[in-house]
Amino acid sequence: MPAAHVRPQPEHAMSQFTSPRPLQIKALKPRNPLVAPAMQRQAGAHRSAHDAHAQRQQARLELRRLLRDRFPDDSP
Repeated sequence: MPAAHVRPQPEHAMSQFTSPRPLQIKALKPRNPLVAPAMQRQAGAHRSAHDAHAQRQQARLELRRLLRDRFPDDSP
């Protein structure tokens, strides 16, 4: 009985070519000098939603008071 035909395996299989990667990661790109300081800034502490609501309400009431004093309602 003849032996089944077996394909010989190559010593080392040729892997798909990938381009060599740089050893060091370069800077992304030159930055606009006017934008660079903005990148260094840190955000301030955020207020809670309740504080923001209270501040808006206070401003709204103050505006209403000013308008009432300036344009009084003469209705009966």
